[in-house]
Parts: sequence; structure tokens; C-alpha cells
Amino acid sequence: MNALTNLFTPDCIALDNPAKNRADAFAAAGELFSKQVGIDATSVVEFLNAREDLGSTALGAGVAIPHGRVKGLKQPAAAFMKLKDPIEFAAPDGESVSILIFLLVPEKATQQHLEILSSIAQLLSDSDAREKLISATDPTMVCELLQHWGNTK
Repeated sequence: MNALTNLFTPDCIALDNPAKNRADAFAAAGELFSKQVGIDATSVVEFLNAREDLGSTALGAGVAIPHGRVKGLKQPAAAFMKLKDPIEFAAPDGESVSILIFLLVPEKATQQHLEILSSIAQLLSDSDAREKLISATDPTMVCELLQHWGNTK
């Protein structure tokens, strides 16, 4: 079991999203979280932008981990988005982003929050895992990969 095991369900996976820029991607994430945890989509975008204003959450290699702290949220919530076409995201390597894993966490930082971010970063740093995520065509397949990543390492 890894820190991501209980975070992802097929209904929080969006494949081939048509976002043309960061604002579109954040708006789509807002809609996913609105359905998943009942947070207002506009508020989600504000939380994500507040963190992004501190510095890009792009890691390089075409991936980013936009995240934010949410007042009143009891448990972490996550969503996965694969974009139809890569977008500019101020990545350290200059590469456009096509895979985003969004994370919302309770306002108070916890060890769990850090473990989740670390697990996501490790997952996205694994070139085999990235390739599987990029080529996935089914939300259930993505969900299983995210939930079980690292269990066989």
C-alpha cells in the first residue's frame, strides 16, 4: 500500500482533456473536485492559483502537481488529468505539461500531506510510470496504476 492507494477513483480521472492553458486545466480540475468533494469549483481554482503564484508546480518531463490547502477540508483529495495537447506551465526544463496530478489538502499541513506529495513526485519521476500514464486510455487503468504504483518495487 502506498500513500496514493485511497486517493484516486475512476471518477477523478480525466483523460484527453482539451485544456489549452493553465486556466482551462484549473477550471476543469475545479469541476472534478466540485463533484468529488463538494467544494465550489471557483474556490478550487483560487486555492490552486494561490499556490502556483508562489512558483510553478511543474516538475519537468511533462508533468506537474498543482496543489493547494483548503480550509474546512477534512481529508486530502486528488485528481488526475491527461491533456489532449501539452500546455506551457513554467516547468524548470521548459517542457510543456501534459500530465497533471492535482492535490487538495486540509489547511493544516500534516505528515500525510508531505507523504502524498512525495509519492506523487516519485511516481511522476518514474519514466515507466509516466509512459503508462501517457498511453492509458481508460480511467480505471490509470486509477489502478496510481493506487498500486510502488507496490511491486
